[in-house]
Amino acid sequence: MPALLLLCALLHLGQHSTLARRHIPCTDLRPQDLLSEIIEASRKLVNAIRVVQERGVRGLRMSQDLKAACFPASLIFKMCNYFPAEFSIIFTLKVNYLPSKKNEYIFTLLQENSNHLLLGLRVSSDKLHFEFSPGEHPYSHRKRVTFRDLYLADRHWHTLVLAVTTDIVSLTVDCCPPIDMFLDIPFPEHLNTARSEFHIGSRRRRKGLFTGLLRQLVLLPGSDATRRICPNPKPRLAALSIPKLLTELPLKPSETDVVKHPYEAEVKVTVGSHPSCTDIEVGRLWFDVINKGLFICDGKTWVPILQAKERLDYLEDYQNLVTNSETLDVEVFEIPNIGLFAATANKKPWPGSTIFKWSDGKFEPYQNITTYEAQAWKHFFIGHQVFLAVANFEKNERNQEYSVIYRWSRRKLRFVLYQRLATHSARDWEAFRISGETFLAVANHREGDNHNIDSIIYKWNPNTRLFERNQTIPTSGAYDWEFFTIGPYSFLVVANTFNGTSTRIYSRIYIQLGGMFRLFQSIQTYGATDWEVFRVQERVFLAVANSQSYATGGLNRLNPFNINSTIYELNITAQMFVKFQDIPTNSAVDWEFFTVGDDSFLVVANSFDGSKFFLNSVIYRWQGYESFVPVHRLPTYGCTDWEKFSTADGSYLIYSSAKERISKVLKLKTF
Repeated sequence: MPALLLLCALLHLGQHSTLARRHIPCTDLRPQDLLSEIIEASRKLVNAIRVVQERGVRGLRMSQDLKAACFPASLIFKMCNYFPAEFSIIFTLKVNYLPSKKNEYIFTLLQENSNHLLLGLRVSSDKLHFEFSPGEHPYSHRKRVTFRDLYLADRHWHTLVLAVTTDIVSLTVDCCPPIDMFLDIPFPEHLNTARSEFHIGSRRRRKGLFTGLLRQLVLLPGSDATRRICPNPKPRLAALSIPKLLTELPLKPSETDVVKHPYEAEVKVTVGSHPSCTDIEVGRLWFDVINKGLFICDGKTWVPILQAKERLDYLEDYQNLVTNSETLDVEVFEIPNIGLFAATANKKPWPGSTIFKWSDGKFEPYQNITTYEAQAWKHFFIGHQVFLAVANFEKNERNQEYSVIYRWSRRKLRFVLYQRLATHSARDWEAFRISGETFLAVANHREGDNHNIDSIIYKWNPNTRLFERNQTIPTSGAYDWEFFTIGPYSFLVVANTFNGTSTRIYSRIYIQLGGMFRLFQSIQTYGATDWEVFRVQERVFLAVANSQSYATGGLNRLNPFNINSTIYELNITAQMFVKFQDIPTNSAVDWEFFTVGDDSFLVVANSFDGSKFFLNSVIYRWQGYESFVPVHRLPTYGCTDWEKFSTADGSYLIYSSAKERISKVLKLKTF
């Protein structure tokens, strides 16, 4: 009997012990700083992690040494081996760019001797995935909760709070209202963490390695951390616990010490000719030795950090660029690590159009490509690949009508034929990217005598690695496309020139909605040949080049070629572009916007006044209240295009001539 009582007492004691264990938290109900654990775990490894400063804020970049960014879960769960059933994960990150189908892990909790994932958080270009294992079996199916349309890979810092209860997962981004997701399978009350490891920035594999920056990664057991950090005057950097290493400068080591945690501002400084600025070079610095300026690449343009304020003084004749035949367009572009190029769109098919390369301060012929009355070139990037598309106006010797895309061959160091696309008297190509996808829009001018035909927007198919038809847009003698963005919205504007009876027709602005471009606004133009979008401070402008006013069988102007071109400004309240300024022009064919120091300029290509092609093209300077005023008159002959470019030696303008075999390079002299 006593033995039986003793057994019952032991069973009761064991049951009581089990119940007690279930109510004892496995870790302190205080913030558990996972990044600080990584810093401590990797302190003996040189270059294990790196401190990087971007946009004035420091974060950690994980090493590709996967062992350097992991630590056993027992360092966190000291009292027992169960992950809390309710918790928050607070993390601050910065992601520059992610391809559309790529996922990167912020952290994972993995069993030591297998790849079985107990818990994980991963990010893609527009989603955040929270994953957990509802069971302990290695082959148990993982549960995934996906938060969509987040777009965290935007080169900005963001702070997120992921709060988990039994059947709800809540996500708060930058202290905005939370997003709640209901779990059809509840988060397990007893997720066993015995013999498991935290991996920061990976899943114990190089695939999925986090390439961004982490500033904060905190586990808060037992509660939602949102109220602890929100509201906040800096919601993108709201903090619960930041490693000390990221808030203080590292101490200078003694002569015998090793730098345990290297510090760097993520900068790579380029000295020399004007480098390219793409997603690949984001964060890189460029020091302009000649003009004494320091610039940083934001992924699109070079933003000045320190710059001597230049003023445009005058322009001097710098180079006569001899071309194979008359030139209708010039495209100036840079190929990283190769150099600066200029592609001229020439009229005669043989020897064709020429690609020039900048060498020893001059453009020198580099490659000839057979074209058929080429109207325009357009260069663009897809990943690391460089492409050039030519708009052919005429048919080839076999009576075939197509325009061609060429790709830069790293092996041959030449552009090689890549894809032919059927076009109809093509005038222009426009390349652009929307949500990580690449598009090409062609301006089809006419088919036979019919000017009212469709122009085509093509979309890059990453599977076939070809451009495929995506959308058709009705146009009338289309001459030019211009793409631009305003906030989150993407726009395309077409210059319609002639409808078969009149040049006084509507050119149209389209906005992308629901994956398609839809009509946004119609603007009456007169033989429109070019649109130029530009910004002055926070104001957005569109300038149209009107070439002539003509109508068959109607009353025409005394001189239809001397006609105003017009600048329009975006009116936010009215949600439309309204007329801002008329500028007298002579059959204008092109506008080019550029800046020198703090000054903004527009140069117009005047091509014909009804009797002669020798005309002055004019540079206008922004004068604020006085709008754009003429400041320089440049003698040109049949001018059709202006392009501005810069090298280590200074800034230049180049114009093409449709009436002679010489295009000209002018150097901007500043003071």
